[in-house]
Amino acid sequence: MRKKILVVSDTHGNNRNLTRAISHFGVKGKNLELLIHLGDSQGDLIDLKHLVDCPVKAVRGNCDFSRDFPLADFVQIGEEKALITHGHRYGCKYSLETLKEMALANGASIVMFGHTHEPLVERGGEVTVLNPGSISQPRQAGGRPTYLVITIEEDGTKDYAVVEM
Repeated sequence: MRKKILVVSDTHGNNRNLTRAISHFGVKGKNLELLIHLGDSQGDLIDLKHLVDCPVKAVRGNCDFSRDFPLADFVQIGEEKALITHGHRYGCKYSLETLKEMALANGASIVMFGHTHEPLVERGGEVTVLNPGSISQPRQAGGRPTYLVITIEEDGTKDYAVVEM
């Protein structure tokens, strides 16, 4: 059976689009395996956990002041380890190299970050780099809110899809 993971970032206290995205996976995201929030929620972990009926992993961004969230964490994505962080402490607006190095140094083959408000899926090389963009304050051309869906197939293959709202 396929597994779905919803990855979001930079909601900045506005959960309207997040709630809409979650609803694509059933009431309270009942068909989700996991919700990952990559920072700048400007809320707390309890707020996020009330939105879904699945586990939640979240990290702290530069606009978050709740100590509920670590600055970085790790999650399992199928058979792979992923580093999750907001990215602001690793110069993600200028280069992805520090993020990739941090992932590799910690045995992770995937790194996910936010902060730029622009979606990114970079496959190839030693580390897959993912950014869901912002679900409430997008900055990329076209200005459409985005989120990321990770689909893990039964055979372990993964698909990374940026979804525009």
